[in-house]
Amino acid sequence: MSEKEHEDVHGRDHKKLGKQLDLFAFSDTVGKGLPLFTEKGAAIRRELERFIIDEEILRGYRHVITPEIAKLDLYKKSGHYPHYKDSMYAPILIDDEEFMLRPMTCPHHFELYLRKPHSYREFPIRIAELAKLYRYEQSGELMGLQRTRTFCLADAHILCTDEKQAVEEIGNALDLIEYTAKVFGLVLDQHYWYRLSLGDRSNTEKYFKNDTAWETSEALLRTLLTARQCRYVEANNEAAFYGPKIDIQMKNANGKEDTAFTVQYDFCMPERFDLTYTAHDGSLKRLFVVHRSSIGSIERIMAFLIEQYAGAFPLWLSPIHVSILPIGEAHRAYAEEIRNALKESGIRVELDTSDETLGKKIRNAKLEKVPYVLVIGEKEVKEKKVTLEARTGESTSLSLPDCILKLLTEIKQKM
Repeated sequence: MSEKEHEDVHGRDHKKLGKQLDLFAFSDTVGKGLPLFTEKGAAIRRELERFIIDEEILRGYRHVITPEIAKLDLYKKSGHYPHYKDSMYAPILIDDEEFMLRPMTCPHHFELYLRKPHSYREFPIRIAELAKLYRYEQSGELMGLQRTRTFCLADAHILCTDEKQAVEEIGNALDLIEYTAKVFGLVLDQHYWYRLSLGDRSNTEKYFKNDTAWETSEALLRTLLTARQCRYVEANNEAAFYGPKIDIQMKNANGKEDTAFTVQYDFCMPERFDLTYTAHDGSLKRLFVVHRSSIGSIERIMAFLIEQYAGAFPLWLSPIHVSILPIGEAHRAYAEEIRNALKESGIRVELDTSDETLGKKIRNAKLEKVPYVLVIGEKEVKEKKVTLEARTGESTSLSLPDCILKLLTEIKQKM
């Protein structure tokens, strides 16, 4: 690696930028792998959460909320315990019963489904949740926001009547993933790629034993990827214990590959939870299940995006949309008037009232990678206008209403 490449990698490292831009922190007193988000980092999280919830509801997902803790019996029923025992937090004894911080949501969603009978007319049923999960990652595996011990997953479980419907839903999930990636400015085969993760028939300790189901489901996913005419790699022994999956892989600034999003085919849980529906002839039929994550964990996608943008987020994701810079004390009253108008319009704004020179204020805003600054001087006060200067250097004189309209349009379009 050349010196320039090394500097670029170091400059994009989300751990370094997260501290520099004051987005998140870690505390040994709180615990390893447990991130603390500042006001600015929380603003980015909210945008990501609102974006994906709104988009998923638009696409027919039913967003729910389930508890972050459950009886150990639930995870024994699902098979996650003892399969994932080493990456789960230790059981908590309460009133002579063992509970666990949840490492995944699928058992919760299945129990929610089982609350009442269902007809074939209802399917597919897409149950989604922004779920707070807990996994005891080894200390040596922890890395900033990319691998933590608590994270919020944009998770969903799609219940289907047959294999054909399941494959269609997997295709729809990939469409959603590609759409969200496009909004983030990520290009398939450049910034991310597909991996078909397969099981190992001989490893009955790691994988659910059903050779026929493994053969059928892996063939279905392979055929789907081929039909989409997208390049993919195959990886043995990388499947979930309950079935094969399509992983969306990305590399961080240091070149380490990790899974960002995933779509999984499940032929195990419907049997364990006795997931059925009433068919058109009145008989009970077994369901097929698809697990999928649209933008992965909020923490991990934040890490990828910090590095992708080198901290210079597009306007809609930026923790601060606009920094207002009054040149002197005489311009502060008008600057406060502008701040209030922007805040009332839903624009995230900060007002620099320090005694620094205008040049220093502009440099500070650039170091914080704020997309726009509004310089307020004698001319702006007199003409009741604003001078909007972009992070890229372009400068425009606008009326305040036109400035607000321009900013809101760019935010809405996620430019």
